[in-house]
Amino acid sequence: MGKYAQDAKELLQLVGGKENIAAVSHCMTRMRFVLNEPKKADIRKIEAMKVVKGSFTQTGQFQVIIGNTVADFYNDFIAVSGIEGVSKDAVKAASKQNQNVFQRIITALAEIFAPLIPAIITGGLILGFRNCIDSLYLFENGTKTLCDISQFWAGLDSFLWLIGEAVFHMLPVGICWSVTKKMGTTQMLGIVLGLTLVSGQLLNAYSVASTAAADIPVWNFGYFQIKMIGYQAQVIPAVLAAFTLVYLEKFFRKITPQVISMIVVPFCSLLLAVIASHFVLGPIGWKIGSVISSVVYAGITGSFKILFGALFGFVYAPLVITGLHHMSNAIDLQLIADYEGTMLWPMIALSNIAQGSAVLGMIMLQRKNAEAQEVNVPACISCYLGVTEPAIFGVNLKHVYPFVCGMIGSACAAVISVATGTTANAIGVGGLPGILSIRPQYMASFAVSMAAAIVISFVLTMVVGKKKLQMSDSGVTETAAEGDKVSGIRAAENTVKELRAFVSGKVIELKEVGDGVFSEGIVGDGFAIIPESDVLYAPAEATVSVLMEDSRHACGLTLENGMELLLHVGIDTVGMNGNGFEYMVSQGQKVQAGTPLLKFDREKIKAANHPDTTICVITEPAEGLKVRFMTGMKATAGETIVAEIEQEEAKG
Repeated sequence: MGKYAQDAKELLQLVGGKENIAAVSHCMTRMRFVLNEPKKADIRKIEAMKVVKGSFTQTGQFQVIIGNTVADFYNDFIAVSGIEGVSKDAVKAASKQNQNVFQRIITALAEIFAPLIPAIITGGLILGFRNCIDSLYLFENGTKTLCDISQFWAGLDSFLWLIGEAVFHMLPVGICWSVTKKMGTTQMLGIVLGLTLVSGQLLNAYSVASTAAADIPVWNFGYFQIKMIGYQAQVIPAVLAAFTLVYLEKFFRKITPQVISMIVVPFCSLLLAVIASHFVLGPIGWKIGSVISSVVYAGITGSFKILFGALFGFVYAPLVITGLHHMSNAIDLQLIADYEGTMLWPMIALSNIAQGSAVLGMIMLQRKNAEAQEVNVPACISCYLGVTEPAIFGVNLKHVYPFVCGMIGSACAAVISVATGTTANAIGVGGLPGILSIRPQYMASFAVSMAAAIVISFVLTMVVGKKKLQMSDSGVTETAAEGDKVSGIRAAENTVKELRAFVSGKVIELKEVGDGVFSEGIVGDGFAIIPESDVLYAPAEATVSVLMEDSRHACGLTLENGMELLLHVGIDTVGMNGNGFEYMVSQGQKVQAGTPLLKFDREKIKAANHPDTTICVITEPAEGLKVRFMTGMKATAGETIVAEIEQEEAKG
């Protein structure tokens, strides 16, 4: 019987038994389940297991974080359950098969917009900054803006619009590219298709309403005419056009002989897709988008806008859990295209703030619980900056009541927001920085809404939590500390005093990684390096304890002092299935500081659209030892000391 056999039996029971598991696999730190009935999984008891570091659900997969011993745990789980494990791709496919049509659409939208989010956030920040310099009348008795009194700022304002226009007006180009990338067809054709939707030859979409029908340019084919209208910032026409291109390319690739496919497939696919886009899909998509945005706009501005705001503010956080919140990106962008602003995005930012304030309440309630604070504090910070998943999954849903308190605070804030007509010029900047996206004339009302979200969520969490935590969480740290004094257990003499850089590059804090799992310390404490080299080295004398033979993107080490490290190259690179990675050591091999562990291809990682940030986390800290990380500097692999390991003072 394996080391984790008993834990594996317990986990099997808690996920609903063998009959509830459609597929199971693992990556470097996590068990990945596709459950037939996800509700059967007892998440509270699973996360209470000593071997489990946390859990979350993503794209139809229930993932249980074990650490770098997950391979051993997985083997024991397979043995005790009698289930045959499958590949990660099979798990991903199974998770999609278990989704209904609507869930698949939502997943597809999420996968389309995910690569665009960094650009959208950048564009939102730029437009927010432009708001401050060209629309805030702060000078000469409130009659002039900074741009009015300074040619430098006026020039900067004009220059920055170059980027803002590229992000938002040229959005169809990004959408077409992202769809073709997701569907595995020719991405360059997607880019060209997107460019035909926003070409300078066409009447700009923003000028259509102000142009007389007789003055709209047309393509005259003799027998019929087609209006030459662009689709700047239009979402649905771009999505329809891109998927048409994808399926045309797949069709022609299937029926065309290989010897002429290089000519026939791209030519026929692109030509027919462009014709369909401008003749049929564009006008239809424009109409659909206009209907959706007009319905939402009517809800926000109509007679029942207070009810609409309260309802949307209350349910947005639950939408994040289901993944349905990804639809809001498309709706927001359509509102901006049709009405030159969105009243939906401010409520989304307020929901982030409300959930973060509920976590702030938990920080106060659990201030004596050091273990809880390790999760609470980073989750609160990331939530206030617009990333809600760590706060929702890592803190609020565990206790339920802070989640509900945050929903109530969000609803109250949303009511204020819609009642005052608070409108954003752009999307992407969530949480407290969301005020930069707000039109200058509404910044004061948004500030009042933020204050309501913070105060109501925080106070409700404190009031409810004082009763609920009185017997459970209070005093956990003190009890544990007393146990340490009684036991007097100490680690062996620390034989490893320091960790050296495992790659050359800039050393950053773990929270800067921003992936929602490593960055929140769920796997363990640590740091990361943005690499400038392509070889991963051992940071100290150790034994190679874990290798991933299929993906080869990570390595587990056990130091001489008993501490266990996980070195992980890139974010989500497990999906590359080992392409671009090569191990230079074998499992069980003893290594010294500076020993090459694996080689990785940074260009292939970037081509796969993954960050190459390389992470080091302590998955199993050695008792009696503490680690001090040194970040914010440039490091040379095998030379620069990036962490010091010290013996803690003896207790009692």
